Amino acid sequence: MRRGPHENVATVLVDPSVLTDVELELMTLDLHLWPVRSAPTCADGPRTAFQIRRRMLMQHRGAWDAAADWTPVWISFGPSWRRDEDPLPWAAHQALWRLLDAHAEHVRFQRRLGGVSPLPMPHDRVH
Repeated sequence: MRRGPHENVATVLVDPSVLTDVELELMTLDLHLWPVRSAPTCADGPRTAFQIRRRMLMQHRGAWDAAADWTPVWISFGPSWRRDEDPLPWAAHQALWRLLDAHAEHVRFQRRLGGVSPLPMPHDRVH
C-alpha cells in the first residue's frame, strides 16, 4: 500500500510573544510557519493543537512546562528546498534547526520531521 500525499514538517511549540518574529525569519529562508489551530488542511485545528501541545509536554515530563501555553506550529519547506520527488536536502534541515536553535529560549522541538497533508504554498492561497 502506497502512502498518500504528505508534506514533511517540523512540529514546534513557539512562545506567542516571538511568533511573528520567528515567522518572518523563517520566510527569509523559504520556510513557512503554520499555526496548527488554523492550518488549512487541519479538520479540527483547535483540538489538534491541544493534542499536539499536550503530547509534546507529556513526553518531556516537566522539562517543557514553560511551554504549556505556547502555540503549536508546523514548519514546512518552500519550493526552493524541493527537488521533485527527492527527499529534502540536509541543507534544508540544517537551516531550520539553526534558526530554531537561535530562538532556544522561545521554542521547543525535536530534531525530526513528521508528515501532514500537503499545505498550500503562499502563492496558492486565495486572497
